[in-house]
Amino acid sequence: MRPFFLDVDTQNDFVLPAGSLYALGAELIIPAIAALNRFAMARGYKLVSTACLHTEDDAEFHQWPPHCVAGTVGQLKPLATLVGQQLFQKQYTDVFRDPRFEQMVAASTASEFVVYGVVTEVCVRFAAEGLLRFGRPVTVVSDAIQALCEQDGAVFLRQFRTAGGLIRSSSEL
Repeated sequence: MRPFFLDVDTQNDFVLPAGSLYALGAELIIPAIAALNRFAMARGYKLVSTACLHTEDDAEFHQWPPHCVAGTVGQLKPLATLVGQQLFQKQYTDVFRDPRFEQMVAASTASEFVVYGVVTEVCVRFAAEGLLRFGRPVTVVSDAIQALCEQDGAVFLRQFRTAGGLIRSSSEL
């Protein structure tokens, strides 16, 4: 069995300083994400990149500032991270609210799920915790994630480890 790599919401609005919901320092993880994506593709591993996709009047904007609006530069992924992977567009912070993603995970025979992207305490957390609920081995890549709030990101990582998740650097993969 082979691992399943999941690049979570690495999009301009989150990873670039001009982005509308920029996670401070996220541009620094783009090379690590690009390298992980190339690594997965070169070995024939399953690689899926999620992407927020919102309408201009999306209900999520009551909780978060407008971001990743369809047709904007902010909704795009940095070119360096695009390596021919499957793109999975989603409207919700929790990818598991989309039954298509649940079906993809349920059908997968992956030996483990390797999760990275932005932001740590929101979309990365929902993806990693959802995979653990499916009883899947999950690794979060510590040098390929970025939080909006470092303290909240650290809390999630402690809880994730306690729940049975692994945290490794990209060099350990």
